[in-house]
Amino acid sequence: MIYGYARVSTTTQGRDGNSLEDQVTALEKYGCQEIVKEAFTGKTMERPKFLSLLEQLEEGDTLVVSKLDRFARTAIEGVQTVRELFERGIRVHILNMGLIENTLTGNLILTVMLAFAEYERGMIVERTQTGKAVARQDPSFKDGRPKKFTSEQIDLALSLLAEGKTYRQITTMTGISKSTLIRAKREA
Repeated sequence: MIYGYARVSTTTQGRDGNSLEDQVTALEKYGCQEIVKEAFTGKTMERPKFLSLLEQLEEGDTLVVSKLDRFARTAIEGVQTVRELFERGIRVHILNMGLIENTLTGNLILTVMLAFAEYERGMIVERTQTGKAVARQDPSFKDGRPKKFTSEQIDLALSLLAEGKTYRQITTMTGISKSTLIRAKREA
């Protein structure tokens, strides 16, 4: 059987053909009979659906991924996983590289490509950290996710709460969740 695996780090990821839809389309075009989709960080191999898929694979099956970085982020983990699959008689096909064969040359190519994927990820982290360091020099910079609601919106919601409106009524009126209101009430 031919299994496909598609992964994004976040549900909003979508640049450079890495969106979940793009990956699934490529896997369907290849002829995958079953496609496992996951939104989970690539920093770790502890991805529940991926691990479940690995356990499900049997001798003679093929595992297909669109790009190497969807499969593994570190050369060591990637090589280890592929070798384990080879030992079980499972073929590995990475669409932008081709079929990885259980030969010396196949292992060399895999190791080199995984090393490049790991290097690229490291470069992205380094550029992100550099960008944050530059941004922190701006006095108006605030680290973290931007606030969804303005302080005026929160104040209005808290005043409605003080008037006796229920959390549910306020959520319906303002779109501000109960947990956000409780947190704002504690901070006030």
